Amino acid sequence: MTGRETTMEARDTDLKKDLDATLQTRRELGEEYESALVDSFLEKVDQRIDGAVERRVRRQFAEQQMAAARHSRSPKATDSWGERFGFGIVSLVLAVPLSGVGAGTAGLRGLIVSWVGIVGVNVVQAARTNPALFAGRRRSPKDGDWEE
Repeated sequence: MTGRETTMEARDTDLKKDLDATLQTRRELGEEYESALVDSFLEKVDQRIDGAVERRVRRQFAEQQMAAARHSRSPKATDSWGERFGFGIVSLVLAVPLSGVGAGTAGLRGLIVSWVGIVGVNVVQAARTNPALFAGRRRSPKDGDWEE
């Protein structure tokens, strides 16, 4: 039995208790209060239905928002060749002053650090625009062939 079924059974039990209490009150007060008691009970039922519908709508809305957020963060299939080419050109143009600053302040170590950064940015861009690029291939232990 899942938690949802237990919750539904608890609600059903509560609803049955409310109905029993309404019927008992009707017996004690008589038929002249029957209409008011039925209206009161139906209002409780309406409130429970409204609450259940509201919870379902909120859950579905949250699920749609999460799906939209996941979809908006995923790499776009419309990333064009021009965008990738432009990123590469900008990266190389910025590499010249970065190399100069790195080499000027820290010598060879600074030059290496700046180029590691440039390469890192380009690897991240490549992975973003083409996730299959880094999906990884491994060698098959049987025959040495590459497989995905």
